[in-house]
Amino acid sequence: MKFVQSFCAVLFSVCIFISCTSNSSGKYEGWEVYGGSKYNTHYSSLTDIDTGNVSQLQIAWTYHTGDADTMTQIQVNPIIVNGILYGVSPKLKLFAVDAATGKEKWVFNPVDTSTAAIKGRGYFMFNVCRGVTYYTDGKKDQKIFFAANSQLFCVDANNGKPVSSFGDSGKIDLHNDLGRDVKDLYIATTSPGIIYKDMIIIGSRVAEDAAAAPGHIRAYDVNTGKLRWIFHTIPQPGEAGYETWDDKEAYKHIGGANTWAGFSMDEEKGILFAPTGSASYDFYGGKRTGQNLYANSVLAIDAATGKRIWHFQTVHHDVWDKDLPTAPLVITIKKDGKEIEAIAQPTKSGFIFLFERVTGKPIYPINEITVPTETELIGEKLSPTQPWPTFPKPFARQSLTESDLNKQITDSSYADIKRRLSSYTTGFMFNPPSRQGTVIFPGFDGGAEWGGPAYDHETGIIYINANDIPWVLTMTDVKNEMITGETNLQAAQRLYNSNCMACHAPDRRGGGNVPAIIDMNKKYNEQQFIELLTTGRRMMPAAGQLSLEEKKAIAYWILENNKEQKKKYTGKPKQIDNYYQMRYTSTGYNKFLTKEGYPASAPPWGTLNAINLNTGEVVWKIPLGEYPELKAKGIPATGTENYGGPAVTAGGLLFIAASKDGKFRAFNKRTGELLWETDLPAPGFATPSVYTVGGKQFVVIACGGGKLNTHSSDAYIAFALP
Repeated sequence: MKFVQSFCAVLFSVCIFISCTSNSSGKYEGWEVYGGSKYNTHYSSLTDIDTGNVSQLQIAWTYHTGDADTMTQIQVNPIIVNGILYGVSPKLKLFAVDAATGKEKWVFNPVDTSTAAIKGRGYFMFNVCRGVTYYTDGKKDQKIFFAANSQLFCVDANNGKPVSSFGDSGKIDLHNDLGRDVKDLYIATTSPGIIYKDMIIIGSRVAEDAAAAPGHIRAYDVNTGKLRWIFHTIPQPGEAGYETWDDKEAYKHIGGANTWAGFSMDEEKGILFAPTGSASYDFYGGKRTGQNLYANSVLAIDAATGKRIWHFQTVHHDVWDKDLPTAPLVITIKKDGKEIEAIAQPTKSGFIFLFERVTGKPIYPINEITVPTETELIGEKLSPTQPWPTFPKPFARQSLTESDLNKQITDSSYADIKRRLSSYTTGFMFNPPSRQGTVIFPGFDGGAEWGGPAYDHETGIIYINANDIPWVLTMTDVKNEMITGETNLQAAQRLYNSNCMACHAPDRRGGGNVPAIIDMNKKYNEQQFIELLTTGRRMMPAAGQLSLEEKKAIAYWILENNKEQKKKYTGKPKQIDNYYQMRYTSTGYNKFLTKEGYPASAPPWGTLNAINLNTGEVVWKIPLGEYPELKAKGIPATGTENYGGPAVTAGGLLFIAASKDGKFRAFNKRTGELLWETDLPAPGFATPSVYTVGGKQFVVIACGGGKLNTHSSDAYIAFALP
């Protein structure tokens, strides 16, 4: 009798397990990896929510993290493992909630476990976080890896406690293991790492000015935190690629070439795919002449050893900030009736590069085209050619001329942007940076951005959202030397110009997605502002290269303590390597806008594109997002800037938020028809996740807002059918 009871109990448990891990169509699916899978295709095989019933979607649960602040953001693509959703709050608290109900299970606050020296001064860098990484040995060991401040944390997935055996009591300092002293330089990780066997492989975000850490790729033991291998993205003597730097000591000084956008992987073949950004400084390469491998490259790396298998550089000697913004998609396409294992790499420029997965051979021709090399910037040496793929066609506009300007606002506005355009260098994406201003189109934020595209392996269609907004890059001379007898005010302005102006503009009004800092004295006193410079915040890197006196001078300039302006500046500048002293800097990240604040280019300003990678055919293309005030005037949907990517399902749907207007939408993936939309509490500048729990399909989006001068929120919202 006892045996029968025990057997029934076991059978009941099995039935409960099946019901919790299957949907009505017999499929179980979580979203266990950032981007949906290690292929990074944002694809779900779930079909319960489909084109026929998606209009019935309603909110299933909402989770509030409770720590939103002015201009905070949530860019997280949450993962769902065994019915638990793991995400990160605006202020970098790692949390776990029941994926069926949104009920909180635990929260881990990294501030509580930071070093006493950092915690005691209140210094903690709140970098942007886009996701976390899950590891299991298939038994009891379950861990979450995520980066906050300059540290990589390892947390028990079951209870939210640090795993003490990993590194230093559950964390490792990302400043370490780079082969040179970068303790005073900014380093963080925005996109999560990726697991290969018993290793966590990570990239980094570093500063984009001259004083930047190198962006080497590192693999750590998931159990001990010990370094297993490192790939030098700025090659050292004896390594392939070292010859592409004219200065043979560049590896000692130059930073960047970092994988900030995350990874993808063919786990069966053991191949890691890594996209890299430009070398520092972004807009002037006089200190780094040469092609600059492995900056701006797609890298195929042996995941077990860190050895390079192949690479392709998408921009030579980049001076336009054309980082590769997202990890490539690991896909299979058809060409001439044959299936080809491939990867697809989208770019900010609107290109999609297609390569054979194992060899790196271009699937279609990539031409090296001649580009302008004449420049007014002393010491600069531009590449005479740049890669130009022939297939598929670009998914974003790549040239701005007078005929491309915005004529939909007012006649006076059109006359103004027409006049301004005539003063800029424009018409070609590889025009050199200049003092008069060079149009960057697509802009610094794409084309493609960090959200990345989705791919439907059944149809061969890639779905990619894009920004279609021009920016203007203007260079100016930098005076690095001390000026004898200069006043505090003069010294402060000089230091601001050389260290802050490139982002916040000469008038401190910001530009692009960089906030204005003209009213900082209403929010910060001197000590608080110096702490902000020391730690950085979100997308603002820490200014570790500056001395305390220099930070005080910048605080003095920004906070406008003009009563002391006649005193002489007595601060002693920190001794900075000559490699970090630039002849030129930019005047900020400035969008080319009308007087009313709309893009100077004709709409659409944001698009959603469906492209068949087997044929190159554009299946459909639509504006993504709208401005309510323009819609009220009868102007058709213009599209808006968008950040975060789509998710595609076997149920025939494409889910995407991303747009400035704060909508969450579902489209028919075959036709582009809008089937459902809803208003979020703040824009969802993130990528949705699709999963099932207890036989029910959900789609969840983080809606944190904050970018593009939108209000901030702390909400994760899950939708499901009634």
